[in-house]
Amino acid sequence: CFIDELAHAAGEDPIDYRRKLLAHNPRFLAVFELAVSNAGPVPPGLSRGVALFESFGSIVAEVLDLEVIDGVVFPRHITAAVDCGMVVHPRTVELQIMSAATMGLSSALHERISFKDGAAQQTNFHQNMLLQMKEAPSVAVHIVPSAEPPGGVGEVGLPPILGALGNAIFAATGKRIRTLPVG
Repeated sequence: CFIDELAHAAGEDPIDYRRKLLAHNPRFLAVFELAVSNAGPVPPGLSRGVALFESFGSIVAEVLDLEVIDGVVFPRHITAAVDCGMVVHPRTVELQIMSAATMGLSSALHERISFKDGAAQQTNFHQNMLLQMKEAPSVAVHIVPSAEPPGGVGEVGLPPILGALGNAIFAATGKRIRTLPVG
């Protein structure tokens, strides 16, 4: 989200701002461009946020299109791109990125742990609202062909969705997200 804040302060489009920052890092730029180009134009009535993150030897860019209705956030579509090096089983990569992004949205939108007298009040899933299927956005995952050594895919789709969500909420509302969960 901080990159978007810098772009905003500079009066620049967040996507173009990132392109400039990534100009000398072709691997990161390729991942970012794949996600952005496959996302296409922002659909009418939706707002967009983007984020890019490296973890476990993999690079993931995510574009989130969402709608805000009466102050409630509705994620509608995620376009993700991943460079995780050599891929053995592409469908596994796709499913891991999809599930991690969805898990990240669940955490950011709903999941909360509160404490009373030093003890967690939520002890299991029945006390913690998770993202429901009807709330889950569609997800498209694009894999960058790569000869780099294999990286991880288990968690790497989660971190960038948090930034993309915060940036999309700002695009929709003008409000910066500073705490989670959002909902």
